[in-house]
Parts: sequence; C-alpha cells; structure tokens
Amino acid sequence: MQTLHVDVDTWLHRLSPRVKLTTLAALGILLFLLDAVAALALANLIGAAFYFRTGLPLREALRRLRPILISIAMLALFTALLSPLHAAIVVALRLTALALFAAAVTATTSMTDFMDEITTLAMPLEKIGLLRAADIGLAIGLVIRFVPEILDRYRAIRDAHQARGIKIRMATTLAPLIILTLRDADNIAAAIDARGIRRH
Repeated sequence: MQTLHVDVDTWLHRLSPRVKLTTLAALGILLFLLDAVAALALANLIGAAFYFRTGLPLREALRRLRPILISIAMLALFTALLSPLHAAIVVALRLTALALFAAAVTATTSMTDFMDEITTLAMPLEKIGLLRAADIGLAIGLVIRFVPEILDRYRAIRDAHQARGIKIRMATTLAPLIILTLRDADNIAAAIDARGIRRH
C-alpha cells in the first residue's frame, strides 16, 4: 500500500506527532469558531505555507489537494444556493484551511507514529472498558493508508472509461470503486486476523 508520508527531513517532520495532532485538533476547533473572512483567509495562507514546505514537489502537492478542493468547492456552491454568499465563502475558507493543515500533518508524520500516538491517546478509553486502543490506532492508520489507494483506483477506472469512449458518470464509476475497495478491505481484515494482530 502507498503512504501519504513524505520521507524528508524538515522541522515539521522532527516535531513530535503528539504536538502536531493536538495542534491540529485545536486548530480545527478554532477554525469552526471563526467566521471572519479575513481571519480565515490568513489561516489558509498559513496552512499553505506549512503544506508547501513539507518536501513535496509542487505538482504532487497540488495533485493531492485536488479531490478535497473539488469536494469543498461543491459544498460551497451548494451552501451558496441555500444560504447567503458570506456563509458559502466561510465554509470554503474554513474547510480549505483545515485541509491544508491536515495535509501538512499527514505528509510529515509516518504511519507508525500516527498509529502509536492514536493508540496512546485512546488508552484512557480502554481503561474504562469502552474500546481497545490498539484497534483504534490500527483502524485510523488503515483509513489513512487507503486514501491514496482509493484515488489511484478511481483514476484507473476513469482512464478505462475514457479508453473505451464511455462518458464518465458517478453511476458508472462509483459502483466498481466501492466493490474494489470493499474487496481489498476484506483481504486486509483476513490478513490481520490470520496474523493475530487483533487479540480478543
């Protein structure tokens, strides 16, 4: 499986995963408390500065952002149809800033560090019997690892449609994408259980 982590040495990479994750959580709360366009625009500039200094080539950095930015644009357009324009702008700026900060954290934190940190943070919940911390760390790690796989699979389906002269529609691309993703998920779950990673 692919990874979103960029293996270079920057100050963001050297920063503690716990500091990055807790800061990201705090920024997420702060962004949803803000509704001033100027402040949210500034947050976007800061987020972009962090993200584009993660060691990713510019083309790859933009390629990674494209799906989420398209989704944000669609959501903002939908919001503009139902609410004042100011609300749509706030939604777009807020989500874009959050996406930039999250992408910077993802690119500068290895999957092992992610899983270890999530597992540690979930330990208090395990102590009171709500869940198994290791399972939470594993689940979040797999979700993050699946993101580039799903994007590549979508591009392969799209290219196959274009090669056959089939018009690309949601109905013709979503079904095979879901089927392929669920099949891989089943295979990974079987491999995890076969190795006894999840102990019950």
